[in-house]
Amino acid sequence: MAVRSSILGTGSYLPEKRITNADLEKMVDTSDEWIMTRTGIRERRMAAPGQNTSDLAVEASRKALASAGIDAKDLDMIIVATLTPDALLPATACMVQHKLGARMVASFDVVAACSGFVYSLSIADHYIRSGSARYILVIGADVLSRVVDYTDRGTCVLFGDGAGAVVMGPGNGRAEVLYAKLHADGSGAQKLYIPAGGSAIPASRETVDARLHFIKLSGREIFKFAVTATAEAIREAMEDLNLSPGDIGAVIPHQANVRIVDSVAERLPIAREKYFLNLDRYGNTSAASIPIAIDEAAGRDFLKPGMHVILAAFGGGLTWGSAVLRW
Repeated sequence: MAVRSSILGTGSYLPEKRITNADLEKMVDTSDEWIMTRTGIRERRMAAPGQNTSDLAVEASRKALASAGIDAKDLDMIIVATLTPDALLPATACMVQHKLGARMVASFDVVAACSGFVYSLSIADHYIRSGSARYILVIGADVLSRVVDYTDRGTCVLFGDGAGAVVMGPGNGRAEVLYAKLHADGSGAQKLYIPAGGSAIPASRETVDARLHFIKLSGREIFKFAVTATAEAIREAMEDLNLSPGDIGAVIPHQANVRIVDSVAERLPIAREKYFLNLDRYGNTSAASIPIAIDEAAGRDFLKPGMHVILAAFGGGLTWGSAVLRW
């Protein structure tokens, strides 16, 4: 008989170095007022030299394991959602497995950009429901400062580094996963992407000189997509589970831009105060944003036992999706 999966423990890690809007004013033609008005971001974190995605992931994972009371050797699977792996080969999850001292269990990466954590949570949920795994470590981690062009004010103000993790296991009546649904539309792939470094455009002197290894973003188009996709993902989840606005206790959206969240809230009958935000302090940390927010929301008692919590994400791909927890 299938069982529900639960989030048994949470953890997050943010590098020490802060990059404020004042710091960015010295790098590009921008201002604190311009950034705050358009994004709501005040500062973001930057990994130290030599500090890689797997290092951030391990720090967040250790906290999540301690929160769950689970030893790394009890894990049956490790999933890392990231668009900034330590290397193209091997998977960053394999490096995390080794650094944690976990058993030689299945360890793999999921590349769905900012939707990566919701994608990974859905995968873990299916493994646990089927009985194929008991404890799964799900991580969202990115070091976006390594793929951000600090001469481009349209992108460098948005992104930060960080990691969040959850330990998932059989349902225990708390933080149960009730639902997850995922989407993708590859026709919009070049609206948010890194052109070079893959098999289509291998790295070369020319690609480096042309700055093709940095994130390229079609701002207005992505903004419209993000608002529509996020609102539809939340509405779809509510309809599929027959939930009314009053049934929703909290919404944890992908932390990208406060204007996106405000626009989504205007389209939905869920009170704005139910949306949890921390993007003013961290910026967009891609796959890490939702698990970091879950960890902080849980620590602040923003999430109450028994409430329905909707996770909603959008990202490059284009990808989007939602999940519903009963906390």
